Amino acid sequence: MTRRTAPFRLSQGGRLIDRAQPRRFRFDGRGMDGFAGDTLASALLANGQLLMGRSFKYHRPRGPLASGVEEPNALLGVGEGARFEPNQRATTTPLVDGMVTVSQNAWGSLNRDWGVINDRLWRYFPAGFYYKTFIHPRAAWKRVFEPVIRRAAGLGRAPKLPDADRYEQAYAFAEVVVVGGGIAGLAAAHEAARTGGRVILLEQQPHWGGRSPVDHPDGTDLIEALLAELRALPNVTLRRNTMATGLYDHGYLLAREHLADHEPHAGIPRQRLWRIRAGQVVNAAGALERPLAFAGNDVPGVMLASAVRDYIADYGVAPGRRIAVVTNNDDAYRTALAALDAGLEVPVVIDARPAADGPLPRLLRDRGVRIAEGKGIASVQGKRGVEGLTLCAHQGAGEPLETIACDVIAMSGGWSPVVHLWSHCGGKLQWHEDQALFAPDPARPPVGADGQPNVRSAGAAEGDLRVAGLTDAGPEAPILPVWVMPENATPKARFKMWLDYQNDVKVSDVQLAALEGYASVEHAKRYTTLGMATDQGKISNINGLAILSSTLDQPIAATGTTTFRPPYTPLTLGTIAGEARGEVFQPLRRTPIHDWHEAHGAHWEPVGLWRRAYCYPRAGESHRDAVDREILAVRGGVGTLDASTLGKILVKGPDAGRFLDMIYTGMMSTLPVGKCRYGLMCSENGFLVDDGVAVRLSEDTWLCHTTTGGADRIHGHMEDWLQCEWWDWKVYTANITEQFAQVAVAGPKARMVLEKLGGMDLSAEALPFMSFAEGHLAGVPARIYRISFSGELSFEIAVPANRGLEIWEKLHEAGAEFGITPYGTEAMHVMRAEKGFIMIGDETDGTVIPQDLGMNWAISTKKHDYIGKRAQERRFMADPDRWRLVGLESLDGRVLPDGALAVAEGVNANGQRNTQGRVTSTYWSPTLKAPIAMGLVRHGPERMGEVLEFPVQKDTFRARIVDPVFHDKEGAAANV
Repeated sequence: MTRRTAPFRLSQGGRLIDRAQPRRFRFDGRGMDGFAGDTLASALLANGQLLMGRSFKYHRPRGPLASGVEEPNALLGVGEGARFEPNQRATTTPLVDGMVTVSQNAWGSLNRDWGVINDRLWRYFPAGFYYKTFIHPRAAWKRVFEPVIRRAAGLGRAPKLPDADRYEQAYAFAEVVVVGGGIAGLAAAHEAARTGGRVILLEQQPHWGGRSPVDHPDGTDLIEALLAELRALPNVTLRRNTMATGLYDHGYLLAREHLADHEPHAGIPRQRLWRIRAGQVVNAAGALERPLAFAGNDVPGVMLASAVRDYIADYGVAPGRRIAVVTNNDDAYRTALAALDAGLEVPVVIDARPAADGPLPRLLRDRGVRIAEGKGIASVQGKRGVEGLTLCAHQGAGEPLETIACDVIAMSGGWSPVVHLWSHCGGKLQWHEDQALFAPDPARPPVGADGQPNVRSAGAAEGDLRVAGLTDAGPEAPILPVWVMPENATPKARFKMWLDYQNDVKVSDVQLAALEGYASVEHAKRYTTLGMATDQGKISNINGLAILSSTLDQPIAATGTTTFRPPYTPLTLGTIAGEARGEVFQPLRRTPIHDWHEAHGAHWEPVGLWRRAYCYPRAGESHRDAVDREILAVRGGVGTLDASTLGKILVKGPDAGRFLDMIYTGMMSTLPVGKCRYGLMCSENGFLVDDGVAVRLSEDTWLCHTTTGGADRIHGHMEDWLQCEWWDWKVYTANITEQFAQVAVAGPKARMVLEKLGGMDLSAEALPFMSFAEGHLAGVPARIYRISFSGELSFEIAVPANRGLEIWEKLHEAGAEFGITPYGTEAMHVMRAEKGFIMIGDETDGTVIPQDLGMNWAISTKKHDYIGKRAQERRFMADPDRWRLVGLESLDGRVLPDGALAVAEGVNANGQRNTQGRVTSTYWSPTLKAPIAMGLVRHGPERMGEVLEFPVQKDTFRARIVDPVFHDKEGAAANV
């Protein structure tokens, strides 16, 4: 064995660093130096810091395994105070001058971690140990086990201060989006650009070319030539530092762009989230190298072969001085050659294949390097760093043959295409036995809205690992699929063969899961936590499922893969939220008439995301006085209500009528053009979710009004059914709520005010109740509906939003002689309750059906189905004991408390009094000069005249069950 030597900076090389620009940073309190272009990982290695973290379960010392987004070990806390962020990959985080970093998951310190005692107890922590232990004694779970487990869970520490950085979101559209800026991606973008359509090329790194500049330097000229041509094309957009994180249906791609990561003084947003619509997506994201499973393959200094040569070529950093290579393919030989070129030693290349005779092995033999064919690694010497390895035969029992001194082991188990984007939107994979990888199945691609394939793969992401075919490099010898080294390792050795480095999942864990019946790869994943770490199994999954297949004695293709889910790499919550934080977390919505209301003393209330006028108190008036005045003004003259916030959803198409027949409980397809009809909407569980007036504008077009808070929800409800259930119906919907301002003019003098404005015949004969007319009112284009929520003669006037204030002011000018009065939402609520009209959210609570409200008249008997119909036929929905709507008359002149429960005889199992109803709406009625209320009561309509008691704290309210319509039951006021 050799004494462990520290990594160090080479005197030459490092194509990505600028040695003329030094950078100073701190790691666990120690000052360190680096250069511009370094990542945190390369800078730490250059300072001799190989140990960068501790593993999750066993707290084993871990160093960097990779050099890119697949890194599972080197996760650091970066920044200070409000700019602190945990779990940042050191391999992809650029070094910034003055950066402060800390290690994670150490109980004590990184060098002295008391949690390492778990490593000594490895026999007691097999797969699923948390399901099998801590069960007895039961009393100890809450007091002892759960607190300890909760404290141990998670990686890093959550920030305690609000994020001080800014984030933004942007939108883009392109005929073709290419993901990956290697040779394959550049070529695909060049080909797509020639069609003349818009092309966007995304590259996650700050530099172009992918792995080619390191692995195939002779391809550099080709990269520069392709880039030059693309930059000269006006229809091509190139974006570096932009990671495609998820691909969804219909070419909807999310990508995160780094703008000023960890640079607090940059003065620009830290990150930008792109929402891109693409006609076609080309996945050219390359491939990821796999590790090999052998005892001790997680000791710091055991790294992927590609990562070792990345650190040497890109950053001028040597992970060690004596680099042993272990592989099952030709590619790893490039690492040995790179190490020799950098002046480092390569004592041996261990190749699991019985014969290695390709161009790369021959180059290495010519330089005097020993190649141990048909061999593997039995064990690794060293704990905090590699000190040597024990060589053994790959096949057989794995008996030790000799010990070889080294301080780095560069391993390569082959390459896996990055198929995540292909899989995110439904693309299927197929197993290629000859290359030992899953690749996109061209016969089962993702498809777009038109049913045609809209995603394709290119280069290594397609399974073509010969990207060098575009350069002068020749073909490489085939891979020998190797998942465990040696092939017949002892049980003790398998306990030290790591698959998922972050979650400490071993070969023995997967084998145990299979033996215990977890034959499904998805079940095995959850039982062992394989692939559930922050790297999402990029390194571990293929090896894990291969071992699962071997244990189950079935082909890998039969086992399949786990589900690839977005995001491809973690996104910060700040990037997801964008500017939606603080006061603009949910931006307040204001109607076109908002400023007028504010100028006239409106008291505001939130309704959904809108601000609506609750009332307009005058000097010396209480809110109740103002509400009473507004109601009496409407009942006795005329009033105006800003109803612009009501949802307005356009539904159009040949199948719009039958679609609305399913959405509403009543018939809408028979509604004549020019007429309005009130309708109810239910969920698939039968519960009432919204109501409103539907208007038939033309033969194939309806306008559906919803509640203020229901516009977005109901539009989403419609689209959900159209896209998922009735996808072949020819129906188009659009939420046009903000396109129109809408004003209710209500009261016996409403028609007089409108007639003064002129332009339309609004007589009872020309515009009867529940109809509408289009024309110009006071020179403003308008659509006028004869509908009423107050019970009075009422017109609702819809005009273009930019003319809403204009029509409002003209109405008040024309109505001045009639005492026109603006009224707010509370007056509207009281008047509708006086008329016995329901309010969604008051009379409904998510458990109420139309039949509970006595609204059977709104359910059509002419059609066989609507959303929720069958649910309403279930036994408990048709139960005669369901609470139903009634009016409640206070017996002592006091307003009943909202939500108060009516008690019944007896007590329940908890010793509480039984209940038989509740108050849903309760107000003081200035019209009746008495309190009124509505409620849901068991057998309510059959119990008219009975008295109920509503105990509230130390008081008791009493009310008589009455008809829910308190005012103008015949509806004469609305039909003048």
